[in-house]
Amino acid sequence: MRSEDDETVEAAVQVVDSHVHFWDPARMDYPWLAAVPALHRPYRPSDLDTGGHELAAAVFVEAGRADGDAAREVDWVEELAADWPVLRAVVAHAPLEQGAAAAPRLAELAGRPLVRGVRRNVQDEPAGFATTDAFVTGVRSLARYGLTFDLCVRHHQLAEVTTLARRAPDVTIVLDHLGKPPVAAARPGPWRADLARLAAAPNVVCKLSGLATEAAPGHTTADLVPYLAHALAVFGADRCMFGGDWPVSTLAVTYPDWLGVVTAALAGRPESERSAVFGGTARRVYRFGS
Repeated sequence: MRSEDDETVEAAVQVVDSHVHFWDPARMDYPWLAAVPALHRPYRPSDLDTGGHELAAAVFVEAGRADGDAAREVDWVEELAADWPVLRAVVAHAPLEQGAAAAPRLAELAGRPLVRGVRRNVQDEPAGFATTDAFVTGVRSLARYGLTFDLCVRHHQLAEVTTLARRAPDVTIVLDHLGKPPVAAARPGPWRADLARLAAAPNVVCKLSGLATEAAPGHTTADLVPYLAHALAVFGADRCMFGGDWPVSTLAVTYPDWLGVVTAALAGRPESERSAVFGGTARRVYRFGS
């Protein structure tokens, strides 16, 4: 992903990465990896190449292991964090669709020292899933345990999850990957309007992540920046955070190149906004210090 007009990160920068994954197929089952052979191998902190940029902190987000391995995944990531203190927070899987019945699992997660939030991946669920009474009950219950909710959806689901956000006003909802806009199709119209409506819910924040894998092969920085700029416009920098989406992102972009894209989207903005996107927002949302 290069062009003569691309802006890159020339000097090493320090960032908080709000969205990284690790996995080891020898330790747990990840059903989705069978369809992505390029990623079907272990990925641990020692494999993460930032291109010389310093990670001040990182947030692990559940990696789609089999549901039965959800508790083991948290155990394993805590082991990784013991040797890699950059890892400061965990977003774990929980079966929120169980509604009130998910409470014991949420209580257990809330007692884990690194767990700050929950993700129940919604992107492949049928229409209406996120607004069922049981799922809304599960999401709303996160407030009782002080947990955030990472929301991974595709662009056509944004209108639906706007209803969810309004029905769970006491929960901080973190939109992953800008809601996966149709970058490859170059049809941002409906996504732009739907994202603005979601951003009107004050309890929602947005990760500037996962965009390159939604783009066509051979895309450039100029193809991606307008989407990031729109997210920054409707959410504001204090509700946006950088996310690497590593190693999934490696299917389309290197880590330093993605940093360069987000940096390009912030060009000309005040340092306070850069500081929010590259650290402050994630520290506030996932509740860890310097």
